[in-house]
Amino acid sequence: MATVTQEKIGPLHEKISVTLDKADYLPGFEKSLKEYSKKANIPGFRPGKVPSGLIKKMYGPSLFVDEVLRSIDKEVVQYLDTNKINIFAQPLPLENDLTKLDVSNPQAYDFHFEIGLKPDFKLPDLAKAALTGYNIDITDEMVNEELERLQNRYGNMTDKEAVEGDDNVLNVTFEETGADGAVIEDGIKKENSLLAKYFAPKTRKELMGKKAGDTITIKLGDAFEEKELDFIAPDLGLNKDEAATKDKTFNLVITKVGLLEKRELNEEFFTQLYPGSDVKTADDLKAKIKEEIFNYWAAQSRNQVQDQIFHYLVDDTKIEFPEAFLKNWLITQNSQQQEGENPQPAKTAEQIEAEIPTFLNQLKWTLITEKIVAENEIQVTPDEIRDFAKQQLFQYMGNNMGPVEDQPWIVDYINKMMKDRKYVEDAYGRLQSQKIFEWAETKVRPKGKSINADDFAKLVSEHQHHHH
Repeated sequence: MATVTQEKIGPLHEKISVTLDKADYLPGFEKSLKEYSKKANIPGFRPGKVPSGLIKKMYGPSLFVDEVLRSIDKEVVQYLDTNKINIFAQPLPLENDLTKLDVSNPQAYDFHFEIGLKPDFKLPDLAKAALTGYNIDITDEMVNEELERLQNRYGNMTDKEAVEGDDNVLNVTFEETGADGAVIEDGIKKENSLLAKYFAPKTRKELMGKKAGDTITIKLGDAFEEKELDFIAPDLGLNKDEAATKDKTFNLVITKVGLLEKRELNEEFFTQLYPGSDVKTADDLKAKIKEEIFNYWAAQSRNQVQDQIFHYLVDDTKIEFPEAFLKNWLITQNSQQQEGENPQPAKTAEQIEAEIPTFLNQLKWTLITEKIVAENEIQVTPDEIRDFAKQQLFQYMGNNMGPVEDQPWIVDYINKMMKDRKYVEDAYGRLQSQKIFEWAETKVRPKGKSINADDFAKLVSEHQHHHH
């Protein structure tokens, strides 16, 4: 009968030794031989009539090794299950020499494995977390800017011969140039449509009187001020915060000049924006816009609170890890990824060592979420995943879908997504994460703080930059 023993290697790092007797694997090996002889297809012999001695000679060694390893695996799994040992990943082989397995000389075998134990830990008290709940000030300026954006978006465009004022719309092509002023062959080339007022005053002055076909040369940091660079730089595939971005030079080729006539504030416009609503006047429209801006920033503030919750849980939860085991496991994974149909490039020992802190931090969050889910019975049902798929489709289609019951193709689409394992796993993870933070939000007591939108956006941007 097989025996299993366990001994300590290091912190949360254990060695499991299995001694397998002949009686533990021989019956299974002999059964495998008989089954193989029944289906073996060997020239010169009828199916099922191949002599057992020939089967053993031809296939015995591999069947013998398979049966011994299967028996070992069974004993290890049974031992871990019986003793309720909670481990990371799977046991890793230690000092095991498969060449000693001899089908001609069955005997007792010893196998050794290392395991990493999952730690016990306690979550910090969320009620004691010093969190800040930001209340973003919604100003009249923000409302008026959004109103103007909507009027421009739904306004009418008329062609103009030349640039005459700040409200002119310029269709332009950005062509990156070098220090010599020549266009870089593989440089950035991007079309855009911009209001003249988006340019810095000096460049705006230079644009006045320019026509389609004219070109001016600009330096990005001089042609646009900070606020405009926030959307210009990403559109060009650049990072605004990198010093080299502002020094880049471009030919700005004007391809078309137009004048945008703002949409008139009337009932037709109100109905187009909010069909079926009670928006009937300009004041109603402003109130609706203010409500939407408030909801947007409230959601951003909530995201920021959730981010604080995440960092509080990660930073204040004390968890020990079997680092030596996990490092060995990463090395094993690295070796396995170099095999198969899609091999991955090998990582050096230095690269694996450098990845350990990030890996442990991610593992820490996984353990924290597992504990929260288990202790609070947080579940995600198939119906919730179906609703999630439906809402995603609605958002993609602009929420203009009508009753789902009247459109069978929507039901078919959702049924198809529910059969996509990768999609279901992703949706499950997102919904579970959402529920974890919803639970956590009921436990915290953020201290309210008023802040303007620009300062809040800067705070979030600096935080994201710090954590990347």
